Amino acid sequence: MATATLIPLSEYLRTTYRPDRDFLAGILKERNMGEQPHAHIQGILSRIFGNHRHDWQVRALPEQRIQTSADHFRIADVCVLRSSDPKDPIIRFPPLLCIEILSKDDTLGELQLRVNDYAGLGVEHIWAVDPWKRLAYVASTRGFLQPEDHILRIPNTPIQIDLPTLFAELDEN
Repeated sequence: MATATLIPLSEYLRTTYRPDRDFLAGILKERNMGEQPHAHIQGILSRIFGNHRHDWQVRALPEQRIQTSADHFRIADVCVLRSSDPKDPIIRFPPLLCIEILSKDDTLGELQLRVNDYAGLGVEHIWAVDPWKRLAYVASTRGFLQPEDHILRIPNTPIQIDLPTLFAELDEN
């Protein structure tokens, strides 16, 4: 059985990876991505949040590094911050929302580990979107729940994403 070479945190922080990688206690973890359904839904969601940035008072950041603990860094597919949040290069505070988009080879078990890291930082709103199965979930340390009304929303805000509309745009020619 092969053993992973541990990378010092200082090396991770000064290195540019293309694509960027998660850092988990010295281990670099490549992320599944790069296929059109993943990229398309990521672009659609980033655009929706960008178009509503003023009325929702948010900033949407694709592929943003988030330090979830002293030795864990995750790269959110879409990280949504409040407009008033600091503009730090690396996010070290709970974002308003983290969105993970499943790639063809992702599993809910692996995704649960990501969700647990975000929740450990204090992120209250985590969504998972599966462009392959046209499903979306509200995620937490307790698992994944599909919204019964097919709308992802953040309570006490105007933020809501209508899933049939989202997936219809994904299916456009």
